[in-house]
Amino acid sequence: MLSDILTALDKGDIAVLTLLDLSAAFDTLDHATLLRRLQISFGLGGSALSWFHSYLSQRRQHVVHQGNSSPSSVVEFGVPQGWMLGPILFIMYTADVTRIVERHGLNVQQYADDTQLYGVCHPSNSESLCRDLGDCMSSVTSWMSANRLQLNAAKTEFMWCVLRTT
Repeated sequence: MLSDILTALDKGDIAVLTLLDLSAAFDTLDHATLLRRLQISFGLGGSALSWFHSYLSQRRQHVVHQGNSSPSSVVEFGVPQGWMLGPILFIMYTADVTRIVERHGLNVQQYADDTQLYGVCHPSNSESLCRDLGDCMSSVTSWMSANRLQLNAAKTEFMWCVLRTT
């Protein structure tokens, strides 16, 4: 991503970079949707899919405060954090975002729940790039809402990258 932007700037183009921020991203993944995506989009089946189902299902949690424990409850959403599988499952859950971004002529880079969108153009086409980014953000926001993810607009950042010569 960075090399794409720097190469564009070296050629006299401009770039726009969008850093998406999701609220409680790992905690809101829907287990049924994730398992369906693993099966349909990634071809998992049989014992592998059964293992993921077992991994996600019937997880329980409780809170302990000053020696008092709350009743345990089943965790119906989210993936466990602190293990390498969580970020991988998140990226698989959100793989459709890549297709949405590419349909709008932009690029995407994902690492766990950090997602960056970017596009480059000649300075004379900046209005078109801005429009494409707006349309893309609208599509991504709608997809996230439909898939139990919340884009945190207050923490999402947009950055125009321009190399000025003097």
